[in-house]
Amino acid sequence: MNARQAAWAYLSQVAAGPCAPLADLVGAVGPEEAARAVRGAELPEVLRTRTQARAHLDTAARDLALVERLGGRLLTPDDLDWPQWKLLAFDGTEQRADRESAAPLALWVLGRRKVAELTERAVAVVGTRAASGYGEHVTTQFVDDLAGGGWTVVSGGAYGIDGAAHRAALAAGAPTVAVLACGVDRAYPAGHGRLLREIARDGLVLSEYAPGTAPARYRFLARNRLVAALADAVLVVEAGARSGARNTASWASRLGRPVLAVPGPVTSASSVGCHRMIRDGEAILAARAADVVEAAGPMGVAAESSGPVRRLDGLSSRAAQVYEAFPASGSIGVRELSEGSGLPLKSVQGALPVLEMSGLIDSDETGWFRR
Repeated sequence: MNARQAAWAYLSQVAAGPCAPLADLVGAVGPEEAARAVRGAELPEVLRTRTQARAHLDTAARDLALVERLGGRLLTPDDLDWPQWKLLAFDGTEQRADRESAAPLALWVLGRRKVAELTERAVAVVGTRAASGYGEHVTTQFVDDLAGGGWTVVSGGAYGIDGAAHRAALAAGAPTVAVLACGVDRAYPAGHGRLLREIARDGLVLSEYAPGTAPARYRFLARNRLVAALADAVLVVEAGARSGARNTASWASRLGRPVLAVPGPVTSASSVGCHRMIRDGEAILAARAADVVEAAGPMGVAAESSGPVRRLDGLSSRAAQVYEAFPASGSIGVRELSEGSGLPLKSVQGALPVLEMSGLIDSDETGWFRR
């Protein structure tokens, strides 16, 4: 541990999240001199107020040793791997009006992959924790296609859509990035402990919070800005009226990232937020991964068509598998579709609304049938 790395670790612990005045100080005098000033309270009033409660906490040696044991590292603006281009978006935000509008001081990272490399072409996929079967199915469909196109999926590691996005990326053999609202030594939520380990093995788990930091509501809101910043576009799959995913979408707009939302059944409370964003012009309607790629890619570059459009184009392999299980004529029930397709009931139930909105199937009192 050298003195400069120790200074970065100390300042990360003191900042405990976004702190534009401290970042400005580090930019002006460097991390070691900034750390000395914080310890001695030789600071302007605005910065002294932000740091005095934690200035006495110097756990740099412990934190650096812990993250190294976990197979991770502390990433700082000194490093070539720092995602400088992505984080430049914060320079265009009004930091005085919103104290959260600041790039992270440093990032605690688990995983061997390069942060700048993995986030060079990335899409954030977010949504409600109370995901429906439809939402999980659509997430898998989008992520399958995005991963196949070489896009990294960024999300927040939470239950629901976040977890479905990470799992789909891993199943596709693609790396994914989980941004946490706590220290990287903590598995949060606890039920995703194994998932987070798998993400760190094949991709990255990162946080701006020092090891040992507990999750808190305001940290989730701050975390959302990083999810948006590290991506080229944000896709909201399902969002309730008060979903945190809408906060991520709001950050994306402020940072100049395109926002897309997936429509759902009009009767679904899990899609109210998506429908509202589309209606109010806050998000572009996304019906397939190509819509996301077109928005996230270079200006004016539309998704290319490789040939004539077929009825099953744009469907995931699972949705196509369910469709093929339909009889040429007559109705069929969900359980029979499960048996015919070889897929679990939950997968079939998630695929049916997708097929219905694609105009391929319909239903009545007798069951489901091809149009």
